[in-house]
Amino acid sequence: MQTDFDIVIIGGGMVGTCVAALLAQEPVLSDIRIALVEPHAPTMPPVNSDVDLRVSALSRASERILRRAQAWQHLPSPQRSAYEGMTVWDAAVQSNSRSALHFSAAETGEPNLGYILENRRVQWALIEAAPLRERVTLLGAQLQSLEFDDDCVRVGLSDGRAVRARLVIGADGAHSVSRELSGIATTGWSYRQSAVVTHVRTEKPHMRTAWQRFTAGGPVAFLPLPDGRSSIVWTNPTERAEQLAKLSPDEFARELEIAADHVLGAIEVTAPRAQFPLQLAHARDYTRQRFALVGDAAHAVHPLAGQGVNLGFMDCAALVETLAAARANGASLEELSEVRVLRRYERWRKSENALALGLIDGISKLFSNDSAVLGGIRRAGFAAVERTPLAKRFFILRALGLAGERPKMAAGL
Repeated sequence: MQTDFDIVIIGGGMVGTCVAALLAQEPVLSDIRIALVEPHAPTMPPVNSDVDLRVSALSRASERILRRAQAWQHLPSPQRSAYEGMTVWDAAVQSNSRSALHFSAAETGEPNLGYILENRRVQWALIEAAPLRERVTLLGAQLQSLEFDDDCVRVGLSDGRAVRARLVIGADGAHSVSRELSGIATTGWSYRQSAVVTHVRTEKPHMRTAWQRFTAGGPVAFLPLPDGRSSIVWTNPTERAEQLAKLSPDEFARELEIAADHVLGAIEVTAPRAQFPLQLAHARDYTRQRFALVGDAAHAVHPLAGQGVNLGFMDCAALVETLAAARANGASLEELSEVRVLRRYERWRKSENALALGLIDGISKLFSNDSAVLGGIRRAGFAAVERTPLAKRFFILRALGLAGERPKMAAGL
């Protein structure tokens, strides 16, 4: 059957636009017809606007993937905040103690440990990427229905249009409509925690360092911004987070100073506050015939390690690599949507993501409590890692996305 598109991507956030741009730039897939379904047409962020509250810490692997997508060039250095160090410590000790973890780019041979970037600017850079602009059709509507037939998927849109596709990729976030319509269930739980986010100016400079202190209620993280401020992600039990969100800016700043153990001195809140609930969710399957999930639609993680969108970009690279390899080995356009091809991607990324989710969930449960026994274990563990170069290198390489079974483009190949 003649279809309208070979691949239809649901969701035009960072992950959806990334997989679209990567597909569009892949030479062996140059004959596929690609559409991106996104109801809210992306617009260029205002040049002189304040830093948006939604920021992400992008790893080295993500940087390489965005370079391959031809998006990195649209993220000039004034928009990027490179950080060269990271300090992580338990609330029972000082940030400069032997039981705190101190990571440095110098230990890896890398120029930095990553970049803090606004989500909206990353999304716009991907929209502006030449492959996407030249080869991807944007469909400005919401997904309404998916009907899986033997020879195509019928994609119903909110504006009344219906298009047919050989393969649909669900990239529509943690509350994925496409995942639900495809009949894929998830496992997971709520952490009964919420993260409060805002931007602050601190008395002491952040020194291009990310700071994270673990308290009984959850971690508080300071992410360095290019203008000298820090973006805050402060996790607390939901009721406590709601109370913090209602405080005056000065009252909130005083509470934040205490939570951070005054590591950066006095604090001034310089932006509105927002909060969002935290959960762990993992799709039971990443694929079915003519369908694949990427990003938060496949897995939602606690933000304490900053790995959410990085895992999503790795999904994108792995899926495109899987499809390109199958095509290079003689697979037809029709065969790319078959389970036998898509399951190669699922086996690859599901195991890697399960490892990451398990590690992050374990850290969250180990640290978000006031148990004296677990506190001793935490501090002993931190001290052991701090004294062991190989252990520190393992964690740094994981954070950079340079460990595990990586897609070639994430490895810089």
